[in-house]
Amino acid sequence: MTYRERLNCWAIARLLPEQRWIVVARFRSRSDAEGHFQFLRQRMPQIPFKVVFDLTSTN
Repeated sequence: MTYRERLNCWAIARLLPEQRWIVVARFRSRSDAEGHFQFLRQRMPQIPFKVVFDLTSTN
């Protein structure tokens, strides 16, 4: 994993059908991820999102 990939380890993931997750955004800090998560919850309350710590990024 490169240094740049390690910088963006916080992510917002969305649950898809058949219990699969997809990362919709990556962030450098947890507070940035949680702020964007709150925005997404307000805009799309019916879609399940989670803030996750992701070390498998492939930027």
